[in-house]
Amino acid sequence: MNNKQIAKLLRSVAAAYEVKGADKFKVAAYERAATAVEHATSDLKNLWDDGELSSLAGVGASIASHLDELFRTGKVKHFQLIMKGLPPAMFVFLDLPGVGPKTAFKLCQKLGIISVKNALSRLKIAAKKGKIKKIPGFGGQSEKDILRSLAEEKKRQKENRMLLPFAWELAERIIHYMKEEKAVLRVDPLGSLRRMAATIGDVDLAVATKRPAAVIKHFIDFKDTKRILASGQNTARILLENGRQVDLKTQKPKAYGALLQHFTGSKQHNISLREIAQKKGMSLSEYGIKKSGRIQAFADEKSFYHALDMVWIPPELREDTGEIEAARKNQLPNLIRLADIKGDLHSHSNFPIETSHDEGADSMLEMAQEAVRLGYDYFGFTEHNPSISHHTQNQILSIIKRKKYRIDKLNYSFKKNVQNKKIHLLNGLEIDIRPSGDLAVPEKGLELLDYAVASIHSSFRMSKKKMTQRILLGLNHPRVKILGHPTGRKLGEREGYELDWDKIFAFCQKNDKWLEINAWPNRLDIPDTIVREAVKNGVKMIIDTDSHALEQMKLMFYGVAVARRGWAEARNIVNTLSWLHLRAKLK
Repeated sequence: MNNKQIAKLLRSVAAAYEVKGADKFKVAAYERAATAVEHATSDLKNLWDDGELSSLAGVGASIASHLDELFRTGKVKHFQLIMKGLPPAMFVFLDLPGVGPKTAFKLCQKLGIISVKNALSRLKIAAKKGKIKKIPGFGGQSEKDILRSLAEEKKRQKENRMLLPFAWELAERIIHYMKEEKAVLRVDPLGSLRRMAATIGDVDLAVATKRPAAVIKHFIDFKDTKRILASGQNTARILLENGRQVDLKTQKPKAYGALLQHFTGSKQHNISLREIAQKKGMSLSEYGIKKSGRIQAFADEKSFYHALDMVWIPPELREDTGEIEAARKNQLPNLIRLADIKGDLHSHSNFPIETSHDEGADSMLEMAQEAVRLGYDYFGFTEHNPSISHHTQNQILSIIKRKKYRIDKLNYSFKKNVQNKKIHLLNGLEIDIRPSGDLAVPEKGLELLDYAVASIHSSFRMSKKKMTQRILLGLNHPRVKILGHPTGRKLGEREGYELDWDKIFAFCQKNDKWLEINAWPNRLDIPDTIVREAVKNGVKMIIDTDSHALEQMKLMFYGVAVARRGWAEARNIVNTLSWLHLRAKLK
């Protein structure tokens, strides 16, 4: 089983526990483990093979033992016992956006849908016949929402694309392996992966070599190869154990630049380049530039683009959205780099804040130490606000005070340590914007914070007008500086809600509010298209990881990739500022 399948299994166990009324902490443990598996940067099977399963934060000893049984026997007796007596179709319905365990169970009960076979099509028929709205507790709007969720799920299944971080990690593993062969002089990703698109189909790689046969042999011998789909003189294709396809293309070093450019794309970018070349009496190919019957080879991309009278265009910009015109005028942006980032202002530690959302896996001290290792000047802790349904206002205030005390104490200890004196720890909070636009924290609680991230975590089906108004009301508080994961999208799970971006941009620009570029793998939110519009409108952004564990703090790389695709420079991103400049903006 791959990570995605294992995560789904763990969520199914959590759902079974919830329906059967188990302790909420047990349900949360399985949900937390599922999230950890989904966002692990290595295949769980590989961790198990290496005896490192326990190293994955969020997976406790009990669940790790069950996963060990899964890898050894292909099943887990405990999981079978927990799910016994529940309709199998229920677990199919859990894939639908907005459908939770108890809702899925009730749909199965009331509609008599038990079997997995044709479960979704039977649910769709029931919805179209108006049977769902007649179920107590549902109604007409619920029926419409389920029909929309069914349409989204069908689209998601059809796409079956990898999230950028997982595709990049897969490519990095193979690239590392390929470099073990001495005949490999250089190896790079190609296509949408090299352009750092949010989702990726198959992985394509390019290799510069003088001995292609040796490179091809080494490639098809990769340990995770399930089947060799093709193997020729210069190219090969393999199918991996996880079901993903990887293609390899080789080229002589003297012509490698042309191959790299040709297969990086995008298609429209290359078409526009060809049109420019044709006007110059040239033709382009993966072998070079042909003119007057002769092909000129290019060892690198920069000389290839220079031959077309333009500067080199970074791969992230090659989408035919104005980058060619800018390159011809030498007016491309000086794109932000990972090295420009000075800190991270959205993270979740394991501080017991008693939230209704997921908590972090590691301590504040451990995360602060990791921030120092990453070279950050500052780092913010923004655990989710305490659950308003389980606490009084005084209890919420008490929790936030304890958190502030913990961070103050940590700051003092770091200042005493001369080696680590540069790190500044901030007391933030990720606060729900309620459907009314109110913040889920009392005013006195907000006063205890250095800043707040305001986010939408519920009621995603509001109209464009109402959702825009809800967000503007939430952002209006002076302590709120950041709009967290602004579109609410989850790649492969749900579409983002609609917003009036002209109003959002105008408000943020006037009131110095920052739009977050959330580097979490299935968010990468805001999308690069909105990043570019924000840049045009003079709206500041901040790149955050939304980390829930130490290893996730390195996700910043992917947030920077989104910013680059949106033509952002360091000056557009708040957390490229020094600590003194950031502190002034927070005040």
